[in-house]
Amino acid sequence: MGVSRLDIFYRRLLLTKLFIGGWGKPEDLKRIFEFRKIIGDREKCKSLVPEDYPVYINKTEDHSDCQIHDGVFISPLEHLVPGILPKEAVKARFQFIVPKRWQNNRPVCIHLAGTGDHFFWRRRTLMARPMIKEAGMASLLLENPYYGYRKPKDQMRSSLKNVSDLFVMGGALILESTVLLRWLHGEGYWPLGMTGISMGGYMASLAVTNWPKPIPLIPCLSWSTASSVFTTGVLSKAVNWAELEKQYALNSVYEEEIINLLDYCGADSFKMGQDFGRNVDSKDRLLDLSGGDRVSVNTYTKAGGETQVGQSLLFGEGHREGMAGGNVDHLLSSLDNSGTNLDTIPRGLHAKSTLCWKKTDSAKCSRPSMHKESISFMKGVMDECTHMANFSVPVDTSLIIVVQAKEDAYIPRTGVLSLQEIWPGCEVRYLNGGHISAYLFKQNFFRQAIYDAFKRFCLKYPGLH
Repeated sequence: MGVSRLDIFYRRLLLTKLFIGGWGKPEDLKRIFEFRKIIGDREKCKSLVPEDYPVYINKTEDHSDCQIHDGVFISPLEHLVPGILPKEAVKARFQFIVPKRWQNNRPVCIHLAGTGDHFFWRRRTLMARPMIKEAGMASLLLENPYYGYRKPKDQMRSSLKNVSDLFVMGGALILESTVLLRWLHGEGYWPLGMTGISMGGYMASLAVTNWPKPIPLIPCLSWSTASSVFTTGVLSKAVNWAELEKQYALNSVYEEEIINLLDYCGADSFKMGQDFGRNVDSKDRLLDLSGGDRVSVNTYTKAGGETQVGQSLLFGEGHREGMAGGNVDHLLSSLDNSGTNLDTIPRGLHAKSTLCWKKTDSAKCSRPSMHKESISFMKGVMDECTHMANFSVPVDTSLIIVVQAKEDAYIPRTGVLSLQEIWPGCEVRYLNGGHISAYLFKQNFFRQAIYDAFKRFCLKYPGLH
């Protein structure tokens, strides 16, 4: 299957560069990866966000068909990893759009925002208001960190300044989704589900992996990992590789310390490493915009003659101020003292991953160009923080309906594990066309998938509240 020419053309119209600030502070990346060790496991996350985490409604508007409530709360990430969020993003904002007349039960779907979806107008107009008319379903729209009211002053539009900002955004959204799901449950709404388009679909998927109950999930125009988005998709051409390469070359901490924090790798990275060994040439292997997919580099060399082929993982839950510790170091210490010693986990191994450490003769290991090595490092950290195979499998995968575009140039599926492999039992629905055309013209298909997933939940769990 080829890629959409509209996707390629649309991307060329956007001139802004991604990650102009580089990778982000090494100390921030270290804190994020250490925190990921906790929240990548659903069992470890159950007690991190209190049931009564404070959420406030500060404004209500009355409309003919609904009420729109504006709400706020402090992101739990600020308590767990203090100072990692920019000050503008600490306060989480949302709109809760509630029908005046329910058709059946009191269902609520949480919508996470896709790339460039600032404030609430787009999701409210294209999804939430039609869902009230069509199904009598409420929607809760959460504002992404780094977007809208939560955008740092020095950020250009939707272009995240640092690679680490994407991981901070993901961690915050997962924690904030947990807060909102518990708040809605406490308010008596049922059933509850999550959705999102593009990046919002990734974030919704990651949030659901941490939810301890069956829940409908409808990720639209997203897939199993975000690493391919920035290394082989059309967005890879918008990445500021020059700055990333310069920082990677000048600061040895990325290669000598941060790589060591990438604990294990998934099958995707292993496959890509094999492909790289067979196919690498003198030019970078990013997506050929004139035609098909090409596999990205994903090999880097560690001291002692070991070649690490890829990596994978991400984020999970939070708690409020005053809870013991208040930071990731204390949480890690507490887990160790309780008998869960993270240091005893064999590096490079995981129940859901293939063996990813291969012994090689160091004399035969040729160092890739700095560009290839930067791409490899990008894939490693992206898989570390976004690969679904490195998170707990959702409680009931039969409640997951994925909607994907066949010719999506933004979300490459070549060379990565499919969601059906990671979440056996989930349903994948394919639309003709690419990413942009699906977003512009197929919103009704996204909504129908939401209705179907909620109906499936109600039939399967009629008494689960």
